Amino acid sequence: MSPDPAAPAATLVAVTVEAKRALGGASAARITRFPFKVGRESRLSAAAEARARESRLGLLPELNDLYLLEPQWSDLMRISREHFTIEYDGRQFWLVDRHSACGTIVGSQQVGGNRRGGRVLLRPGDTIAVGPPYSEYVFRFEVAAAR
Repeated sequence: MSPDPAAPAATLVAVTVEAKRALGGASAARITRFPFKVGRESRLSAAAEARARESRLGLLPELNDLYLLEPQWSDLMRISREHFTIEYDGRQFWLVDRHSACGTIVGSQQVGGNRRGGRVLLRPGDTIAVGPPYSEYVFRFEVAAAR
């Protein structure tokens, strides 16, 4: 996938401290291509870590464009390895839940969960909570103004 020059520049901005931690300490993540895939980084075992390293070396296909980190000490996984995508159809942005276990919340609308999947219109300024309604992984979707 290569960057879409016709798509407006978009960003996921961390709203909560936990979201910033999930971004590895960064306050935002630029969306550089569509569909933009988001999911959990699996660092739970030596085998998973080796697989992640192989993937980064290009030996395995990437599952995501953005890998969110959950605390290693957490026994509850709220972010699925393949959680959601952000798509751009040439006019509008869409958030598509990738059949995640806990779903995604855009504004106040639940999308997916229980491995159902789903799709919702995504507007600049919308909040995205990754996981259940009480998720601490909250981001704001921003789009740069057209020039």
